[in-house]
Amino acid sequence: MLEQFKVKDVDAIFVQEAPLRETVTAIFKKMGVSDSDAALGADVLVTADMRGVDTHGVSNMLRGYVAGYTSGSLNPRPNWRIIRETPATANIDSDTGLGIMVVPKAMEIAIEKARNVGVGMVTIRNARHLGMASYHAMMALEHDMIGTCMTSCPPSVLPTWGAEPRLGTNPIAVAAPADQEPAFVFDAATSTVAGNKLGLARRLENNLLPGWVADVDGVPIMEEAAPPAPGYEGPATSFLLPLGSTRELGSHKGYGMGMIVDVLGGILSGGGYGMNPGRPNFGHYVAAYSIEAFMDVNEFKRTMDDMLKNLRTTPPAKGHDRVLYPGLPEAESEVERGQKGVPFHSEVIDWFKDICGELSLPYDLS
Repeated sequence: MLEQFKVKDVDAIFVQEAPLRETVTAIFKKMGVSDSDAALGADVLVTADMRGVDTHGVSNMLRGYVAGYTSGSLNPRPNWRIIRETPATANIDSDTGLGIMVVPKAMEIAIEKARNVGVGMVTIRNARHLGMASYHAMMALEHDMIGTCMTSCPPSVLPTWGAEPRLGTNPIAVAAPADQEPAFVFDAATSTVAGNKLGLARRLENNLLPGWVADVDGVPIMEEAAPPAPGYEGPATSFLLPLGSTRELGSHKGYGMGMIVDVLGGILSGGGYGMNPGRPNFGHYVAAYSIEAFMDVNEFKRTMDDMLKNLRTTPPAKGHDRVLYPGLPEAESEVERGQKGVPFHSEVIDWFKDICGELSLPYDLS
């Protein structure tokens, strides 16, 4: 993650994984969530924090989920169900359940189908936020499978040359196992910068870099700019751009990839696309591919090791220490944060103190 979104060590309050999990689980239970779903939701959020994906961890997401349960827009006990199914596919109605608790169950279905017929794909309609997309993709790794996850989001991103948002940030995640190397795990929005990172930049009082957002007329801002105010504070002052920022730099590619996510996660789920009026917040897509159905698993993992090691040992460009590959920095973050704890801004700690007080829960993080 870029430095603009990181809490500096000197400003950070470090929280260990175990009490963080316990507190988040307790907060979900107070929202009326079942014990098992509360633990699952906490696992999704804390895993994101441990892997350094703070945009989709506790600090950035939990308060929004609490607000959703409190307002009634999230169903704490969803009666999710399969409404269409074949040996390789399924379509689920989420019953407005929170995606961090429903989508892992959809991925379990996809994995079982892949075990039986080689490939399993599941779409989820009537859905809500699923957290870190790679969490769901990574579920396939322990089964010697390749996992994918996409989520069709509400509109916040301009199409190339557009002046009004028509696409969501629409992330794509793919996870593939290796043998000795940390797994390949790609997880990225199809916008130039993920929307949740704007909240981190506001909290840390850091400017946005050129090409991350456009002004209200749709013109890319190609100089540093202050993060826009959150939507609930008034009219939008800027919009997110598709990956590439401008047509000359390839924004049509990010635009196209965002549309692919709307097709697979939105329209194919039966829930419509991101800008479809009246559509529920999100549509999701997960898939699992059994490696054994295509080739020998050990050979695949050895070949993955070769590729990842070759990338990792690439001579670095001037001014850089080393070359990374998707999944490597997150794996290193898990080790580091397992020892030091998760770094939180003081504002996040204050929120935890407040919410624990409101819910009559013990506060035991710092």
